[in-house]
Amino acid sequence: MIVEQALLQVRPGQGAAFERALATARPLIAASPGFLGMEVRRGCEAVETYLLIVHWDRMEDHRDGFRRSERYEQWRALLHPFYDPMPVVLYFGEPV
Repeated sequence: MIVEQALLQVRPGQGAAFERALATARPLIAASPGFLGMEVRRGCEAVETYLLIVHWDRMEDHRDGFRRSERYEQWRALLHPFYDPMPVVLYFGEPV
């Protein structure tokens, strides 16, 4: 299993709208082959920062599967306008 992680910096004042868009976008990623689960947590001190954690069978399921799909184009249209700056995505392997 691979863990995808990103810190999402949402534009000031856009948190509620981002959360509504995220609810619409969730089924798009959940329908992806290799998707195992996802959680998003809002920052306690920086409330417009969100932690995205997605579990995948393999890194390629995200990078070469979801990211190259029509579902990702819809995901991007729904969520990317909220980010400033664009998030950096990192992948993590098995626990040590």
